[in-house]
Amino acid sequence: MRPMEPLLLTGTALPLEAIEAVARRGAPVRLADEAAAAVRSSRDLVEQHLGRDRPIYGINTGIGALADTTIPAGDLEQLQRNIVRSHSAGVGTLLPAEVVRAVILLRARTMATGRTGVRVEVIERLLELLNRGITPAVPSRGSVGASGDLAQLAHIGQCVIGEGAVLHGDGVRPAAEVLREEGLEPLELATKEGLALINGTEGMVALGALALVDLGRLLRAADVAAAMTVEAALGTDRPFAEDLMELRPHPGQAASAANLRAILRDSPVIASHRDSTHAVQDPYSMRCAPQVHGAARETHAFASMVLGRELGAVTDNPVVLPDGRVESAGNFHGEPLAYALDLLAIGATGLASISERRTFWLLGPGTSRDLPPFLSTQPGLGSGYMLAQYTQAALVSEAKGLSHPAGLDSIPTSGSQEDHVSMGWTSGLKLREVIGHLRSVIAIEVLCAAQALDLRRPIAPAAGTAAALAAVRERVPFLDQDRDLSVDIEAVTGLVAGGELVQRVEDAVGPLA
Repeated sequence: MRPMEPLLLTGTALPLEAIEAVARRGAPVRLADEAAAAVRSSRDLVEQHLGRDRPIYGINTGIGALADTTIPAGDLEQLQRNIVRSHSAGVGTLLPAEVVRAVILLRARTMATGRTGVRVEVIERLLELLNRGITPAVPSRGSVGASGDLAQLAHIGQCVIGEGAVLHGDGVRPAAEVLREEGLEPLELATKEGLALINGTEGMVALGALALVDLGRLLRAADVAAAMTVEAALGTDRPFAEDLMELRPHPGQAASAANLRAILRDSPVIASHRDSTHAVQDPYSMRCAPQVHGAARETHAFASMVLGRELGAVTDNPVVLPDGRVESAGNFHGEPLAYALDLLAIGATGLASISERRTFWLLGPGTSRDLPPFLSTQPGLGSGYMLAQYTQAALVSEAKGLSHPAGLDSIPTSGSQEDHVSMGWTSGLKLREVIGHLRSVIAIEVLCAAQALDLRRPIAPAAGTAAALAAVRERVPFLDQDRDLSVDIEAVTGLVAGGELVQRVEDAVGPLA
């Protein structure tokens, strides 16, 4: 396998595919020469302020509610170590390695803008962690999404200074041991650098960026699942006609309908009952799939816009400006991200909800269109896919609870100096869970629709749905008698999560929107 080309960190916004490559596939990263020059210039400006009497937040003062406390010159480096140590107050299960790696990459990107006042050595150490596969152990709870994701970034900062722990197999190891084995000395932080390590929205952005990638794939997979169900249910593709979509010109709706038309094009199953009187209308979960799927696509588009801006932003506090000013502002507040991530969770839950309804129809009411109860070949003796829909119902119910907006909440912190916070980190954590549930719900619909399509034989499905069916059957056989469905669900979930299901359909019908 050819080695991956290193990602060049220039300080400009990173594309989602680059973030995923580093976070999930271990792509190497290096700092661009021009970015290093900007960082050195910024550091020079910070050092020009040292020794002056004027208090500058976080450089020669305490932080948060202690901002009015002046720190003696001899204690400035100790201040930076204390900032990292004191803010490492996270609790709960550890974050997955891919999330931590995304956070490290994004924080290094922010530092590469030359607006945070750190030395090049700090950025290089963060990149060393990525390139050597050293992943700090970061607890998942503790951020209120206001002065950035302080606790999570602080646990990463601990690893930089040789403290804390790193992920190792199924457990953790002391960071000091791992750095020693790698020949890396703990980094001594200079003025401003401890604060720069912890003060940014990169945690929320990392969760959001990976969610955008995953949901983008699931939006297309949901269209594939819907097409399979419509065909297997002896439904009609007429409601997806382009001229009907033009009457209500939402871009997301149009894109989903175009996908359904492409996947179902020239379907022998649909043609077999084109003039049948078996049903005047399909249920909403089929007929209105473009409208509901399209609404989820619109949330994805909005969140992509918000996160796209944030991926090129500077959210440190204070920031170092080219004219030498070191200014404290509020760009670290996570509310824009919280609202976008909350909306994404709502859209994803809507996708899961309508997918579960289509599956329910195939398993029960589908008897009105000649499908056996629960798609079982031995109804009564066998339960078929009855319990698979129970699983969907449980996941959708949980997703609904998780979709309550966290960004509506605020609990003051730091003695009310930080008297309004975003809770955007919680928005991101909940979104990650919702997307995981959606992935499984869509997989179950695909699994059930594949069974129903096989039951329609000898009439062949459309080219698009036939490709999806073939992909499923390579992993899961036809259900001729009851068996452990969890194994089948896991297999199809992998097919959906990795994008292979959609890719196989695209190979047959062309690119999907």
